[in-house]
Amino acid sequence: MSFWLIQCLNGLSHASTLFIMAAGLTLVFGVTRIVNFAHGSFYMLGALIAGTLVTQWLPAWSEHGTTYLLAMMMGATAAALLGGLTKIFLLRPLRHSPPLYPLVATFGLSLVIHDVLLWALGPGEVFAPRFPGLKGAVQVGEDFLPQWQMVTLCLGPVVWGVLHALLTRTKWGQRVRAATQDRDMLDALGVNPASLLLSVVVLGCGLAGLAGALQLPREPANLQMDLQMVVETFVVVVMGGLGSIAGAFFAAILIGCVHAFGIHFFPQATLVLVFLTMALVLAVRPQGLMGELPGAAPREKVMPFQLGGDNRFFKWIGWMVLAALAMVLLSAGDYTQSVLEDVLIMMLFGLSLHWMMALSGWVSFGHAAYFGLGAYAAALSHLHWHFNALGAGLAGVAAAILAALCMGKLLQRSAGVYLAMLSLAFAQMVWASASQWVSFTGGDNGLIGLQFFKEMPRWIFQVMLILLCFVSLFGFSRLIRSSFGAALQAGRDAPQRAQASALDVANLNQRVFLMSAGLAGLSGALWAISKGAVFPSVASVSNSVDALQVVLLGGVHQLWGAFAGSLFLVGVGSEIGRHFEYWRGGLGLLIMLLMVFAPDGILGLRKFEKHTGIRAL
Repeated sequence: MSFWLIQCLNGLSHASTLFIMAAGLTLVFGVTRIVNFAHGSFYMLGALIAGTLVTQWLPAWSEHGTTYLLAMMMGATAAALLGGLTKIFLLRPLRHSPPLYPLVATFGLSLVIHDVLLWALGPGEVFAPRFPGLKGAVQVGEDFLPQWQMVTLCLGPVVWGVLHALLTRTKWGQRVRAATQDRDMLDALGVNPASLLLSVVVLGCGLAGLAGALQLPREPANLQMDLQMVVETFVVVVMGGLGSIAGAFFAAILIGCVHAFGIHFFPQATLVLVFLTMALVLAVRPQGLMGELPGAAPREKVMPFQLGGDNRFFKWIGWMVLAALAMVLLSAGDYTQSVLEDVLIMMLFGLSLHWMMALSGWVSFGHAAYFGLGAYAAALSHLHWHFNALGAGLAGVAAAILAALCMGKLLQRSAGVYLAMLSLAFAQMVWASASQWVSFTGGDNGLIGLQFFKEMPRWIFQVMLILLCFVSLFGFSRLIRSSFGAALQAGRDAPQRAQASALDVANLNQRVFLMSAGLAGLSGALWAISKGAVFPSVASVSNSVDALQVVLLGGVHQLWGAFAGSLFLVGVGSEIGRHFEYWRGGLGLLIMLLMVFAPDGILGLRKFEKHTGIRAL
């Protein structure tokens, strides 16, 4: 009996931290409709600032509970202040942009925060002492629970109660709830929405910093703690229902208990269980436990495709640049060839997501699942059945399409951010399986020693890669102009009218989704062939975000958007990495500038200058 109780208490303690994080993200999303990818960075900032204060700046007073608590509050305050600056200088210029653009901008912000903290505090972990007066444990039957975990367990309900009182008993809370329903009407009634939104972002980021600081007595703070925490927080927020703090509370309890019991009963599949739980909840309730029905949010403004410009020269310049890149690839040195192969493979991967986003309106936060399945299928077929490059590529395509067939019907029941997060759940299950199924995938050691170029010269692979890029781009341009592409865009822009016109919108979306997954699987197989090894990172969140960045940086409604975005993200990123130690921060700063000054992507800069007379960058 004590075993079950202690596991429940462990789960509830973890759930409390998750809820404090999720409450902040829920507040920010509910009012601003922005999915803040940097929320994990505010969590990390709070932990590192508090830990540095306790261990380096105030070590003589760290044995005093008041001083330790003050350090935690200072960590939360630092996160809140940075959140306020982020709202003013980054999110406010993006307030009229579609929701995906602030997401990419905040991802750039997370890169900047990471490198600033790396420069200021160094790469090492911060080991803080246990909280004074709470260093012991409470006996529960035959087991023991640390006293600090009992404290954090109680803090979650306290935070919920305080937030509930703020939102229901104060004028500020009434205005926040009104802003979630109709911000324009609130402005018309004389309430300044700018200051209200600023206060919400400051509070949400402060809660993230507080959650990070509260982890100090339990585990060391480090520069890798942001990504996994923000992904779990997304899971809680979406499971609970976007904008619902009560839903986030119950979802956090569910995930916390799944995590606690999963570690004991299924230690090799704990990560899979968390995301499987999310997938099952969204399959039964696409709107989450206590959220609104998907599709309630306003739609993005419809934009026509830009196929290359108004004049003939600009319509051909993309093909000329790609041809020049092909010639360089076949004649350059090893390093340049490696970078250009990465650029072209990432272009194909980004193009696979581009097809789906631009034509059907589906957005995936987990497209790396199909990339990863393609890479592992290619590697495993080569290692076990000695497939050559052609056979491995076909195996990658088949694996990705098979997975898409299984996911397609489930995704059709969701919409908007719920659909994107359901795709993220699937990708995380693929990543977790690759990481924890050591006997099959090699785990973190990966699958190495692939010998594709033993029987085939590398230049043949490069020629095939170039041809695939030309064919994929040409096929995309033809698809946009075809009746099939027009039907897809009609279903994207006016689904009810399209259905009334006898268009099978669900079947159209399913077809383009399968095409998208197949191309992603092919790009993953090409990656395995090029690198000669495959690791779980091919299916990670960061790889999915890279594909999303490629599309948005280049321009969703630009034919050459994926190509331009890949050149920038991979090509420019590689060059920055060669010359600067803190290259991630520099790349993140460039990403933020592009999202602010070029909301239509890199290829939209000409239009920005044409209409404003101002040089964008």
